[in-house]
Amino acid sequence: MTDIVVPTLGESVTEATVGQWLKSAGDAVKKDEVLVELETDKVSVEVSAAEDGVLSEIVAKAGDTVNIGAVLGRLNASGAAAAKPAPAKTEAKAEAKAEGKAETEPAPAAASGGASTDVKVPVMGESVAEGTIANFSKKVGDSVKKDETIAEIETDKVALEVPAPADGVILEWLVKEGDSVTPGSVIARIGASGAAPAKAAEAPAKTEAPKAAAQPAATGDRPVSPSVRRISTEAGVNPSDIPGTGRDGRATKADALAYVNQPKASSSTMPDPAAKPPRETGPREERVRMTRLRQTIARRLKEAQDTAAMLTTFNDVDMSAIMDLRKKHQDAFVARHGIKLGFMSFFVKAVANALKEVPAVNAEID
Repeated sequence: MTDIVVPTLGESVTEATVGQWLKSAGDAVKKDEVLVELETDKVSVEVSAAEDGVLSEIVAKAGDTVNIGAVLGRLNASGAAAAKPAPAKTEAKAEAKAEGKAETEPAPAAASGGASTDVKVPVMGESVAEGTIANFSKKVGDSVKKDETIAEIETDKVALEVPAPADGVILEWLVKEGDSVTPGSVIARIGASGAAPAKAAEAPAKTEAPKAAAQPAATGDRPVSPSVRRISTEAGVNPSDIPGTGRDGRATKADALAYVNQPKASSSTMPDPAAKPPRETGPREERVRMTRLRQTIARRLKEAQDTAAMLTTFNDVDMSAIMDLRKKHQDAFVARHGIKLGFMSFFVKAVANALKEVPAVNAEID
């Protein structure tokens, strides 16, 4: 008998709420299969099975508050084979049907010349629920080696590289640059070295399937997690109105925060008169897409400007060299231009040089 306990949930997090059990008592489970979801104010955590066996007992029910190290349930390894004989037969039949179907309808991987390996989005850090595909380092048909970087993902906090899980060839990309992805979602498939890339005609259909699955669905009658319920109660909104992108269309904490933080004008059908399209760029300007990290920094700076007191600081600078230079050329400058040489000329020169070295200082956010 193995106890299923609450894992460490991060710094300063001492308790969590049982969100949902994905298995029932008596179900057979495999090692590393997700059993239950825990939710805290900062992060959602999936608790996996430590070994193969049968979930013999559920100690903590959905909605219960548990501490670090508390027992959530118990896993019986010895009863794995005899716990559910009927489901085992059902699974065997299902596998037989699947094999028969596979013979008549070859899978995309088989059509490509061999088994394929899914490339999944790695865990992106505590409280990070999604990221954006920044760029692809490899194209369809390129050969890759295990652990070689094939894509980059940007989040609000960090930019990370996605390595190839195995040697092979990029068969297809399931997402495009700029798409939002969540941890664990499949973004590409890698085949054996001799495998052929997916046909161009099949690519759009395969690409549209993940997109359709990723479309937010209304929560409706689906279970509402404690964190989503708390956020909706504090904001005075109906949790069933929050579009969900989680498992089975459930609303996640990130969905709830995005819903309650959206502009209030979106609830009205009247257009916002203050909203203006971005201005046209000048001859020496360019419009550059901001990374998620930059967007977050800009939003936080604006929030700080709106909510915190803004102060002015003063710095002492040694102007001796400039004063000597000004005194040296003063007479010649007056004779040539008819006006005195002031300090502003030196300030303008310094600013111009700084802008040449760091053009981003002169940028503005639409």
